[in-house]
Amino acid sequence: MTVVGWLQILVILAAVVAFAMPLGAFMSKVFQGERNVLTPVLGPVERSFHRLAGIDPGKEQSWLGYALAMLAFNAAGFLILYLLLRAQGLLPFNPQGFAGLSPDLAFNTAVSFVTNTNWQAYGGETTMSHLSQMAGLTVQNFLSAATGIALAVALVRAFARSGAQTVGNFFTDVIRATLYVLLPLAVVTGLAQVAMGTPQTLEASATVETLEGGEQTLALGPVASQIAIKQIGTNGGGFFNVNAAHPYENPSPLSNALTIWQMLVVSIALVFAFGRLIGDKRQAVAILSVMALLLVAGIGVAYWAEAAGTPILASAGLDPAGGNMEGKEVRFGLAASAMFAAVTTGLSDGAVNSMHGSFTPLGGMVPMVLIMLGEILPGGVGAGLYGMLLIAIITVFVAGLMVGRTPEYLGKKIEAKEMKMAILAILILPTAILGFSAVSAVLPAALSGLGNAGPHGLSEIYYAYSSATGNNGSAFGGLAANSPWWNTTLGLAMLLGRFAYIVPMMAIAGSLVAKPKLAPSAGTFPTHGPLFAGLLAGIILILGGLQFFPALALGPIAEQVQMLGGKTF
Repeated sequence: MTVVGWLQILVILAAVVAFAMPLGAFMSKVFQGERNVLTPVLGPVERSFHRLAGIDPGKEQSWLGYALAMLAFNAAGFLILYLLLRAQGLLPFNPQGFAGLSPDLAFNTAVSFVTNTNWQAYGGETTMSHLSQMAGLTVQNFLSAATGIALAVALVRAFARSGAQTVGNFFTDVIRATLYVLLPLAVVTGLAQVAMGTPQTLEASATVETLEGGEQTLALGPVASQIAIKQIGTNGGGFFNVNAAHPYENPSPLSNALTIWQMLVVSIALVFAFGRLIGDKRQAVAILSVMALLLVAGIGVAYWAEAAGTPILASAGLDPAGGNMEGKEVRFGLAASAMFAAVTTGLSDGAVNSMHGSFTPLGGMVPMVLIMLGEILPGGVGAGLYGMLLIAIITVFVAGLMVGRTPEYLGKKIEAKEMKMAILAILILPTAILGFSAVSAVLPAALSGLGNAGPHGLSEIYYAYSSATGNNGSAFGGLAANSPWWNTTLGLAMLLGRFAYIVPMMAIAGSLVAKPKLAPSAGTFPTHGPLFAGLLAGIILILGGLQFFPALALGPIAEQVQMLGGKTF
């Protein structure tokens, strides 16, 4: 590890916070329906969308109506995308002449992009037509991200309102999230990426002469437009197979810094918007401090593990001071690679600029653990915030047990119904990850896809189902996942991780919005100070440790011990 490396990390984080604060203030106005700086330009467009869709923005929905609207909207998106992928070979804007996808791959891909996972069991430049990339995948990058933002705002309204029956209008929230937040950011940063060297064209490829005098065909396409929203919306799916390690997706260290900034900015801004929407900015600071503490810790562990290298490299006479550069781009180095890996998994983004399966065992365990903790550090756009608020509900319940009083959070009493729903949501992650992993570890159809034996092979399985259930999308690259077993089960894990989590969360919102907002009393546990922040961080780590430590001991921890003894897999 070097001072320069840490300076890179801190400068990017500072740039994120500096922009996220005013963006959070802007977003709070957007979702309260207040006039903002973009209203003169986008207000007429928003009203046109409402008229065309027959939506009355003043007519709000109960939690159940909101949840059903969300489910119907996403079901329609899945069906349209699935049919588009199956019929790809018959449709225009297919200069490469790619055939339609197989049923299981089309199912997996459609679920993946609708759930904001962007798991890719295919190579983009060798599988997807330009129409599929633009009208299918890029569109869902906007809509799945907007869905997450809308759901987070609905839960925040439940805390902010007192004795109400509605949590907002789902369709209005999606339109506003797309029109005022995601689209402007994607346009501006997409143009910046074009200026940095990312292609944006309808051409299929270009043929160039190499320095040796040969010819090479370079895949092209509408790359920048997809890359911008994949990062702004924490989707992560790359236009090219190697994602942000490809020089056309991520041409330089400057574009790499922009990419990390894109991933973080909206999720962090939502935390600031949360503080404004509930009328207490201190609550946002408490939550953000926990997110930052654990994320920076993850970056630090990954950076340290990769900088330390391996005893096997040292015994081969290679300079251990260079660290473990296997699977990494020399354009970015260890610090930017470690930061990217932690950020993309602390979020539910899943883009990669290095191969996580080539990290040292402990370095590779960091992104896996960040997903297993629930991807709330800071999590995907919207999903991270509502996930963190569910953990906060559990935290105040634990605090209430310790002092023998009914727990409250943000003026709302937390009772049996809220706790049952919160626990139901939290259990989705370990049930799907460990359940599917246990079956795959003994099933020949699953084991045939592993690229490595021993604990590293087990880590490939854990990582795949963690990524799918956590709606992340990154992978340990040794797994050959394009088979009926993996496509189907990973698709099911994505659906569970997204929608089986959302429905209990919305039930909590419905319960809380109807409760009166109580004024703090002398016995109220303050949730804006360091004591609450420390307890919240502890609950996150305890939940992750209790649920996943035995599995991690058999995977990356066992591999680390054996690596130190000179054995690899």
